[in-house]
Amino acid sequence: MADLSNVRINGARLWDSLMEMAKIGATPKGGCKRLTLTDLDKQARELFRGWCEAEGCTLKVDEMGNMFARRPGEHPSLPPVIVGSHLDTQPTGGRFDGVLGVLGALEVVRSLNDLKIQTRYPIEVANWTNEEGSRYAPAMVSSGVFAGVFTKDFAYSRVDGDGKTLGDELTRIGFKGGEPVGGRPVHAYFELHIEQGPILEDENIDVGVVTHGQGQRWYEIRLTGFESHAGSTPMPRRKDALLGAARIVELVNAIGLSKAPLGVSTVGMLNPYPNSRNVIPGEVFMTCEFRHPIDETLSDMDAALKEGVEAITKKIDLTYDLKQVFYYAPVAFDAGCVDAVRRAAERFGYSHRDIVSGAGHDACYLARVAPSSMVFTPCVDGVSHNESEDIKQEWSTAGANVLMHAVLEKAEIVP
Repeated sequence: MADLSNVRINGARLWDSLMEMAKIGATPKGGCKRLTLTDLDKQARELFRGWCEAEGCTLKVDEMGNMFARRPGEHPSLPPVIVGSHLDTQPTGGRFDGVLGVLGALEVVRSLNDLKIQTRYPIEVANWTNEEGSRYAPAMVSSGVFAGVFTKDFAYSRVDGDGKTLGDELTRIGFKGGEPVGGRPVHAYFELHIEQGPILEDENIDVGVVTHGQGQRWYEIRLTGFESHAGSTPMPRRKDALLGAARIVELVNAIGLSKAPLGVSTVGMLNPYPNSRNVIPGEVFMTCEFRHPIDETLSDMDAALKEGVEAITKKIDLTYDLKQVFYYAPVAFDAGCVDAVRRAAERFGYSHRDIVSGAGHDACYLARVAPSSMVFTPCVDGVSHNESEDIKQEWSTAGANVLMHAVLEKAEIVP
């Protein structure tokens, strides 16, 4: 690849775009609440569409609402290099999770246009639907359909807390497109993202070269006891579902600690019924998850959960239903794409280190159908999925510079 050390993105323009997008769903604490397939998500998508079309891109939307803005290459028949992430957020999300990857990819296209650089391969900027999974479980369902992990009918049938299906909401906001989902060749895939952890900032590292993605297992557990009067039911006769849930919270935490430092475990939701102060809870719905980069260890965590839940519920006379609702195996990203990211960081003189992603990303599914990798930037205090999530402008600039050069290595500059 030619010396391109002076070929850089416009960091100020990228930052301005991030701040403009952050206004859609802005929260009082400085974050974003832009849940997938809501009216706010539609507004963000329309802004993104306008920006892409202003750069001369052809924008297509597939049947899962995934958006692809195509910058043509010298040879239109060649498969594209896809670059992107997601615009949806958590209920108390930040301004950068996912959004940096979409707008960083758009800035690559903008800068290539400014510099009049043509590539052999087309470049497509992608916005993936429902990456977060906060409104519709599982997460990354649309990139999963693209990669053949889920069926389209399965994705359409996902239901939110108000009983609205993903398929109906796609139609309602006008983003159930006509393009087939996946089934086409992809030359390479890159995704820029904040680390969502503290390692890069703690070590004063500019860029994370992502080599692997952790595997994940998500569970839903429903415990059933018997609701009765809090004052008149003797302790030995109680069938307290919330007590069982509390012990399962302890169990899940202990399983994660037993697999530290790479293993993590979380109980994220706990909904007791009837949720009255003087009624012993007769039912609890809860979720938990495990993450680890080694699949065998994930399986050990799974076995420990099932054994522990069985023992806990038996001891206090509860019944239970435990379902695994989401799983993907640990991901090893493509060595060639990883090396392209590493070479790009070295070209700019950025400090960098190899890193394993602790979070799930669309790139983990794209890796099943295309050579893929990721670029990480630091985030302040490692905080993400929180309204206080923050990064520095120079971090976003460095990450997007690396992204552009990795993309150019695969898309191939026309002399």
